[in-house]
Amino acid sequence: MMKPVKFSLIGGAGFRAQYFLRIAQALPERFEISGMVVRSEDKGKEMEAKWGTATYRSLEQLLENEHPDFVVVSVSPSQSLDYLLALAERGIPVLLETPPAPDLSGLQLLYERLTLTGARIQVAEQYHFHPVQQARLELIRTGQLGKITETTVSISQTYHAVSLIRKMLGVNFEDVRIRAMRFESSWVQGPNRSGPPTEDKLIPLQRDLAWLDFGDRLGIYDFTKDQHRSWTRSNHLSVRGQRGEIFDNRVLIQQESCTELRMELKRMNRGELENAEGYYLKGILCGDKWVYENPFAPARLYDDEIAIAACLQKMAEYAFGGPSFYSLEEASQDHYLGMMIEKAISTGETITTEPQCWVPKS
Repeated sequence: MMKPVKFSLIGGAGFRAQYFLRIAQALPERFEISGMVVRSEDKGKEMEAKWGTATYRSLEQLLENEHPDFVVVSVSPSQSLDYLLALAERGIPVLLETPPAPDLSGLQLLYERLTLTGARIQVAEQYHFHPVQQARLELIRTGQLGKITETTVSISQTYHAVSLIRKMLGVNFEDVRIRAMRFESSWVQGPNRSGPPTEDKLIPLQRDLAWLDFGDRLGIYDFTKDQHRSWTRSNHLSVRGQRGEIFDNRVLIQQESCTELRMELKRMNRGELENAEGYYLKGILCGDKWVYENPFAPARLYDDEIAIAACLQKMAEYAFGGPSFYSLEEASQDHYLGMMIEKAISTGETITTEPQCWVPKS
C-alpha cells in the first residue's frame, strides 16, 4: 500500500482551509497534513487541539520541521504573493486558492514573477470537479450532444461560473464580447457563510446577468449573491449542442437515426433503505451508463468536498511529475473574464476582452 501524500497548509484557520482538513481526516490513506501555518498562537493551539496537527507561526518555521510533497496556500489573494515566491525559491509545488490575485495588475505580476520563472503552481478551482459537472462533461465528451454551442451557468459567482462556462463550451483563451446588466429587488434573507438565518427579514437582492459571445459559442452568466446557499433560489446549468441538450438533470438527444432519447442524470447513493454498505455517493447514471463514479467512495464527503478532494489528488499527481489540471494561466483567464463581467455591469457598455500576458502564444 502506498504512503499517503503529505501536504502542508498555509492559513489553516480560514474558512476554506477547513475543507482540506476535513478531507485529509476522511481520507487518511490518501492524504496527511504535514503542519499548518497559523499566525495567531492562540488560534494555532485551538487548531492543534481540534485537528491533532502541528501548527507554526511562519513558513520558515514550518519548513524547518516538515517535509511536505506540496503546500496548499489558503490565504486572501493580497497575502499570497510572498508565500508563493518563497515556496518557488525552494522548488516546492503549490496548490493556490481562487482567485489567484485581487486584480488585473496582480495577475500580471504573478505571471511575470512566477509563471515565467517556472514556478510549479496549480489552482484549486473545484467547481468543474463536482460530481454532476463531471457527469455533464462526460456526456459532452461522448459526442452524443454534437458540437456544443451554448451554456447557461447559474451556480456561483464570476470566476467560478466562468470556469464552468469555458469547460462546458470547450473554450480556452479566446477573446469574448460581454454584455451585462444588474436587476435589483428584494428577497428573504437565507443562509450565508455565517450559517442559517436567525430572523425573518427582507434584504436587497442583486441579480447579475451577462452574455459572453465567443462568436460561434454563447455563455450566459446568471447569479444572485448567496444563491448557492439559498433555500428559496435554485441553481441551474444547461448545455445545448447540435443534437441535444442537458437541462439540469434532464438529457434530451435526437440520434442520427432520428430516434428520440429522454434520459436523466440519476444520483446513486449507497446506504439508503435496506442497503448496509454505508452512506456515500456511488456515482451518477445516465440511462444504462455510469457517467460518473465517485473515486473517493466510501468516504462520507459531500459534493464540494469530493470536488476539492479531486483537486488534492490531481495536485499530488502533478507534484510527482503528472499533468497540469488547472493552471495559474487558466485561473488568471477566468478571473480576468469575471472582472470584465463586473466592468460590463458597472458601465453598461459592451466589453471586448484582449489577450493577456498569460495567454499561450500560438
